[in-house]
This record gives sequence, C-alpha cells and structure tokens, in this order.
Amino acid sequence: MSTLGTQLPGVSFCPEAAGPRFGVLGSGKGSNFRALAEAWKSGTLGATPAIVLSDIETAGILPLGREFGIPSHFVPPGPFRTKMTPEAEEELVRLLREAKVDFVVLAGFMRVIKAPLLEAFPGRILNIHPSLLPAFRGLEAWRQALEAGAPEAGCTVHLVDAGVDTGKILGQSSVPVLAGDTAESLHARIQVAEHELYPRIVRKFAEGLKAEK
Repeated sequence: MSTLGTQLPGVSFCPEAAGPRFGVLGSGKGSNFRALAEAWKSGTLGATPAIVLSDIETAGILPLGREFGIPSHFVPPGPFRTKMTPEAEEELVRLLREAKVDFVVLAGFMRVIKAPLLEAFPGRILNIHPSLLPAFRGLEAWRQALEAGAPEAGCTVHLVDAGVDTGKILGQSSVPVLAGDTAESLHARIQVAEHELYPRIVRKFAEGLKAEK
C-alpha cells in the first residue's frame, strides 16, 4: 500500500512533491514519529513515511502509524533482548524494500542494528539520541548527563553504523541542565528539542537524496 497522495483531514498531497520515502522503526509510544508525521501532514517534511515497523506488538507507535494512514506492522524480534535475530532483521529489510523506502528513521527503536539492515541501507539509517554525542552514549543518556554534573545536555541526530551511537553526526540541539532538575524533567525538555530537531534534519537529509538523483 502506497502512502503517496494519502488524504489526511484538511491536507492534500502531491506525489511529485512528496519527496523520498522512508520507513520508521520504533519500540515505544512514538513521540518522535508523531513529530515527523505532523511535519509530513503539514507539508514541511520533504519526505513521505511509507511504513512503520516495531519489535513490540503492543508499542504505541503502531496504532499511531495507522492513525496517520501509514501501514504499520509488528515484526517478532526473536529471543534476544538487545538485538533482533538475523531472520527478523531480514524480515524488516523485506518489508522496507516492499514499501520502496529510500532511507530508514529510528524513532525510539531499542535494538542494536546489525548487518542485514546496515548492508541493505548503507549510510541511510538515521537515529536520534538524547545526548550531545559523543558524550553519554547508550541508555538513559539524560540520566548520565545529570549524574555527571554536565552543564548542558541535548540531542543528536546521527547516521547509524555498526557501533552504538557512533555514526556520523548530522545535527544537534542543546538543552541547559537547570538547578533542581530531575532525570524526568531534563528528559522532558530534551524531548521537546528532539521533536524540533528530527524533522529539520530529516528534511535536510531528504533534500540531499533528491539532489543525488
């Protein structure tokens, strides 16, 4: 099912102007995906979400994708906690290729990406991480920043490679660490910054892809 030209309330789309197609991988409620989908709906993203995939059957990102009229599917990840089996990643690749995506966006996807996906979309997988990389890689980066006494935190959009949060940086947004901040309050402010940064960088990345053609 193609989403090019999809009609959403109050919005019409021109397939020729919709830009490159992208797939979304997410494990949670999908707040960053919502920011991207809202930008797409308003005509300011310069790219079209073609499919939403999750490793969690009950993840909120799946009904959210359907709310925007985007095909959304659960892919069983296998027995591992931090990665998908090669067979599961191959299924992700199959679905993404079937949806004819030009690039992939991670939106709270909590699995380490391995060879099947990296090889299928080299240099075309984007992720947003809640720190000013290269500082505070890994889980709960906002909590790491707070516990380290960092004067500022933030978020980074980067390309995904074989490492953990080690790929080429595409853009960053900083957030001050305030007196009295808790991990929760700091994380909430970082998320506000993420929702502005991610659509902006995805649009820039899509413009680069269009320029290559």
